[in-house]
Amino acid sequence: MSISRSQLLKELLPGLNALFGLEFARYGEEHKEIYEIESSERSFEEETKLSGFGAAPVKNEGSAIQYDNAQEAWTARYNHETIALGFSLTEEAIEDNLYDSLSARYTKGLARAMSYTKQVKGAAVLNNGFNAAFVGGDGVSLFSSAHTLVNGGTNSNIPSTAADLNETSLEAAVIQIAAWTDERGLLIAAKPKKLIVPPALQFVATRLLETEQRVGTTDNDINAIKNNGSIPQGYAINHFLTDNNSWFLTTDVPNGLKHFVRAPITNDMSGDFDTGNVRYRSRERYSFGWSDPLAIYGSPGSS
Repeated sequence: MSISRSQLLKELLPGLNALFGLEFARYGEEHKEIYEIESSERSFEEETKLSGFGAAPVKNEGSAIQYDNAQEAWTARYNHETIALGFSLTEEAIEDNLYDSLSARYTKGLARAMSYTKQVKGAAVLNNGFNAAFVGGDGVSLFSSAHTLVNGGTNSNIPSTAADLNETSLEAAVIQIAAWTDERGLLIAAKPKKLIVPPALQFVATRLLETEQRVGTTDNDINAIKNNGSIPQGYAINHFLTDNNSWFLTTDVPNGLKHFVRAPITNDMSGDFDTGNVRYRSRERYSFGWSDPLAIYGSPGSS
């Protein structure tokens, strides 16, 4: 369907002072605070986790050396989606001098819509991360206490009891992350990098990470989280998180949450010979997902 003059009557009248509704500010590329971004040249991408080796044993004098087997643990798959939106102006609307003003305004509207969709899809990985219906390569949700290992053990990137963001829960998360192991049970020396919170927790995050002394006590103790540099990159707000109680810690574990760009955003314009209408469209193709779930820790909050 094309945008016709009947939908734009006010723009045809003299004395119109302003058009509004398409000039809202938009939030930036908040997904970049969470994801590694890579380009793709295929219809989908797959990444396989390797197990590595166990701890090296003692070789007694005269005994044979022991050999270990490496193997694949599991594979994560990224299926790209095409995101596209467009609009069309009728030939008559163009003739009545609506082309210049409306094409500029509505192309900005397209950009805002495309950007909004990308941020929603990026945040959806975290929003659905506690849902058992959304599983990764290891067969469980992104945030789980049952990320199985080749040696039969498990890693957990979720608190044993769902907890709101506070000093105790944040310190417990830092300690838990330090205890993560690889597929063979060797410590991987994982560390937190950044706290990701919804807007409702931004003031809690500021007090926890940026004050010099402990929060909410009368003790004259230092803020150990800040003093130790436990969250070195501070915090970032993601306005597209749907749970006001959830919070997340990205870590330095590589090949974790990824955003594959198959086709960057393009904007096209074409005319239709039969109708004389002019059509505009924006299109891009990408995927969001995760390979190694240890790249992030999450809590849904206590309520």
